[in-house]
Amino acid sequence: MLRKVFGSAVFGVEATTITVEVNVDSGIGYHLVGLPDNAIKESNYRIAAALQNNGYKIPGKKITINMAPADLRKEGSAYDLTLAIGILAASNQIIAETIDEYLIMGELSLDGSLQPIRGVLPIAIKAKEEGFKGFILPTQNAKEAAIVEGLTVYGVDNIEQVIHFFDKNEPLEETIIDTKLEFEKNLNFPEFDFSDVKGQESIKRCMEIAAAGGHNIILIGPPGAGKTMLAKRLPSILPPMTLNEALETTKIHSVAGRIKSHVGIMAQRPFRSPHHTISNVALVGGGSYPQPGEISLSHNGVLFLDELPEFKREVLEVMRQPLEDREVTISRAKFTVTYPSSFMLVASMNPSPSGYFNDPDAPVTSSPAEMQRYLSKVSGPLLDRIDIHIEVTPVPFEKLSDERKGESSVDIRKRVTLARSLQTERFKESLAVHYNAQMNTKQIRKYCVLDEASKGLLKTAMERLNLSARAYDRILKVSRTIADLEGVEAINGSHISEAIQYRSLDREGWLG
Repeated sequence: MLRKVFGSAVFGVEATTITVEVNVDSGIGYHLVGLPDNAIKESNYRIAAALQNNGYKIPGKKITINMAPADLRKEGSAYDLTLAIGILAASNQIIAETIDEYLIMGELSLDGSLQPIRGVLPIAIKAKEEGFKGFILPTQNAKEAAIVEGLTVYGVDNIEQVIHFFDKNEPLEETIIDTKLEFEKNLNFPEFDFSDVKGQESIKRCMEIAAAGGHNIILIGPPGAGKTMLAKRLPSILPPMTLNEALETTKIHSVAGRIKSHVGIMAQRPFRSPHHTISNVALVGGGSYPQPGEISLSHNGVLFLDELPEFKREVLEVMRQPLEDREVTISRAKFTVTYPSSFMLVASMNPSPSGYFNDPDAPVTSSPAEMQRYLSKVSGPLLDRIDIHIEVTPVPFEKLSDERKGESSVDIRKRVTLARSLQTERFKESLAVHYNAQMNTKQIRKYCVLDEASKGLLKTAMERLNLSARAYDRILKVSRTIADLEGVEAINGSHISEAIQYRSLDREGWLG
């Protein structure tokens, strides 16, 4: 007897419905076709034990299972439940008249209990699009799937519940989530706050500008100056995620299997801080079966690269294209996968191998040649893609011992959110651009119009600092953000001059 059951495969951040055709006929053998990977091929052992321990069995007949479309590679253990229910239905061990109305996914343990799976959110979105009556999956993933409105989601703990649902019409408990309420409930404020930072007012100003315009920023300073502390507090001043951004971010983390069971939707902007030994595949994504890398896991959030020159040069170079295009495309012989990667890059570095820059009182100093060699580990084209370069100096004792609290993240976030709202209005007709850092050349010319005095100031800076055309555009973008923070439409000389100050690594004589 032939029965069809439906599962789903995830490629990139999109799902494709898989039709599992199970045919039980006279003879002996178990044949699984349709490009399954080893995890799926091993499923018959898990299925046999799970069924045996729940009073059922794999029939001693010829079982042929096809996973269509047959030319599409399937991977992972999430099809265990799909295959098991299909075998039971095709061998008439259960009556399952409505089996084709549901999408069924889950990994089986030997006792029949279910383990969580990856990529639930894109699968649920696809199930709704294709009109399935419901989605049956492990309880641990139910909240994540239930944020898709208009889809009935059943979270189950073991295969016996699914069998009784189809065979004996025993109802399953539906998981219901109010997506907007769940999203707003999880908008808790991050634990790090700018009020903890003593001094560093100019750096806080830089971080505010970076957050307001979505600009990439690099912090240069000696050990203990507060670079990492400042970077960790940047997400606390970014505007709250919109519901669409939260769904996008949750989808990527779902594919990577990083959603916790008690969380339905991610409401906090991600902050990723990979170690400098990371490989280029781990950073941008990839592998035999491509998975999102750190830059995609940072989508709509912050990617923090501490001690930038310590990263392998080839690892940093692969970021150049995603920084420009805000997406990363991974190509293989038979398919191509695109992951979104619209993130804020925050990098930090010491100005020299010893960590101290032209400090006569420092315990260790470096020669100009050593400093040049150290800085050359980071390429010019990569630095060109970073809008703001700022030097971080150590905080003097008087400010460290000051008991007064600094300005809180809540207050800074209000200004940043207001500036972002101006940008949202400005770019409302553009689908790809939402804030200043994303502007293309045409938009820069339209929204960053300069008066004659500002043009003269920028021309002098370009000639003296020997800036590239890309650096010119960066200065205009940052100037636009500074003007937005002030709530003014026209960019003036003070905005340009402040933006020029934030190009430390372009200045002649920076190496002493």
